[in-house]
Amino acid sequence: MLANLVFAIAKLLDLAISLYVIVIIIRAILSWFNPNPYGPGMMFLDKITDPVLGRIRRLLPLGSGVGLDLSPIIAIFGLLFIKYFLVASLYDVSAGLK
Repeated sequence: MLANLVFAIAKLLDLAISLYVIVIIIRAILSWFNPNPYGPGMMFLDKITDPVLGRIRRLLPLGSGVGLDLSPIIAIFGLLFIKYFLVASLYDVSAGLK
């Protein structure tokens, strides 16, 4: 029973990370087209992605004068690392509990 719980948590975490990566990609692509920042779609994307991307932007030593926002790429790499390390470890733990 504990194995199923750990497996379900791993599966949900895997799905959440995959969806968040897709949302970050959509926001990055839309930023190239200069959409209406006050539209409901962009406000939703900003509200969901700003907590992660904003922290990464504050940590980047490049500053805002570069003109290229690398925060989506760094966020995606970080999320994929978590997905392949943490989620895979949870899958292994659930298999070991059976």
